[in-house]
Amino acid sequence: MRPHACPSPRLARPMRSPLLRGILSVGSWTLASRLVGFLRDLMIAAYLGTGPVAQAYLVAFSLPNMFRRFFAEGAFNTAFVPMFARRLEGGDNPRGFAEEAFSGLFAVVLTVSLLAHLAMPWLVALQASGFLGDERFGLAVVYGRICFPYILFMSLTALLSGLLNAGGRFVAAAAAPVLMNLVLIAAMLAADRLGWDMGLAMAWSTPVSGLVQLCMVWWAARRMGFALRLRRPRLSPDMRRLLAVAAPAVLAGGVVQVNLLVGRQVGSFFEHGIAWLTNADRLYQLPLGVVGIAIGIVLLPEISRRQKSGDTPGSRHAFNRATELALVLTLPAAAALILMAEPLISVLFRRGAFLQSDVGPTALALAIYGAGLPAFVLQKVLQPLYFAREDTRSPFRFALWSMLVNAAVALGLAPVMGFSAAAVGTTVAGWIMTLQLWRGTRTFGAAAQLDTRLRRRLPRMLLSSAIMSGVVAGALHFLDGALQAEGLRYAALCAVILSGGCSYLGSYWLLGGLGRRDG
Repeated sequence: MRPHACPSPRLARPMRSPLLRGILSVGSWTLASRLVGFLRDLMIAAYLGTGPVAQAYLVAFSLPNMFRRFFAEGAFNTAFVPMFARRLEGGDNPRGFAEEAFSGLFAVVLTVSLLAHLAMPWLVALQASGFLGDERFGLAVVYGRICFPYILFMSLTALLSGLLNAGGRFVAAAAAPVLMNLVLIAAMLAADRLGWDMGLAMAWSTPVSGLVQLCMVWWAARRMGFALRLRRPRLSPDMRRLLAVAAPAVLAGGVVQVNLLVGRQVGSFFEHGIAWLTNADRLYQLPLGVVGIAIGIVLLPEISRRQKSGDTPGSRHAFNRATELALVLTLPAAAALILMAEPLISVLFRRGAFLQSDVGPTALALAIYGAGLPAFVLQKVLQPLYFAREDTRSPFRFALWSMLVNAAVALGLAPVMGFSAAAVGTTVAGWIMTLQLWRGTRTFGAAAQLDTRLRRRLPRMLLSSAIMSGVVAGALHFLDGALQAEGLRYAALCAVILSGGCSYLGSYWLLGGLGRRDG
């Protein structure tokens, strides 16, 4: 028998490039989607400001998104992707399994959509009871009924995206949200040019955007050899296993939505509160989406395949490199969001119906969310360790504790801090969730241990972020006047961002963080 000398590098080295390529592919398309989505949000703020129509649409749009995360992305796919990836790896009828899941999800979500149409007034009240008694409530009910079919298209899109990701085809799934944002932008431009009702135009364009995305990923799945067709739903042994694994994830998804619900409820009792929180959320979601979501999407099928083949060193290498990439990008981003919150909101949002009086409250929420950014990203890295083992119960328990913390902080501080208590609750609960996930990985053995390279580079990331913070603070002071000037504020903001980015990368390089000595 031939001795296997030094197996770890052999197992880890071939994986490194595909993992990084996948993260860069998903990250670049997610960045494009978030930038186009941010343009969409800027247009909503400019056309509608923070008034009744804007708040009603934001609540209506959040309803199908809440159920989508509950049924598809946040729950169903956490069970479906590892199981499908293993079947794909072993050639165990992956298409039949995918079609059964596709048909079952279609039946469930169609039923939920019909029930939600009837129950829309109660759903709006559950989301934003502060709307009761004023015009926002009626508008939100109308917009919600129009928007809600979006959940059907997007739930199926999420399942097909998971299928594509498990097969190593990331582009179509990552690019699909770009189409959604382009459809919404086109609707706003058409409404402005043709004199349509802006709120109704945005509401009707929402399900259309979901249908466009579904068509795109279905075509990509067809090219992969998985042109899924609807079957008569049945509770086969495979579906029973899928439901058994997905059930705790569904409950965990419900807990996450309760956290969001608490935030919207708190915001709805303060004038403009929901719009301020939503605009701040959109901005911090930009780095979260590009870094955290991209890593999570690529890491889950990668670790699932490694677990299937018993490749513990490769699984550990994938986890450590994903964690390193997450931290090296997220730590400076969090510092920047905290320090630059007000100039970012002022320069990017202050125009049209978004007034100077909206800048300060939105910036406050952004700074609070920024403090939780590393926690939110690390959750996307840690959760695949559980889901790859088909362990959805532990994240559910952790989510319950974070939900209680979020509710206690947000509701307890609301009388003192106002609408921003919702952001504080979200951030504190995010860190509680991350710490629980990290503590729980102790039972996973070597696959979840930090390697020498990450341990050496983490202090360098922190020191480089501190150096960058000093440079950014100085640049903000020096360019304060230019940041307020209409003709110069965009260039001044770019100068501050450029100085921060260069100082971070330069100091990290000088400290040896970009070298290969720790590899």
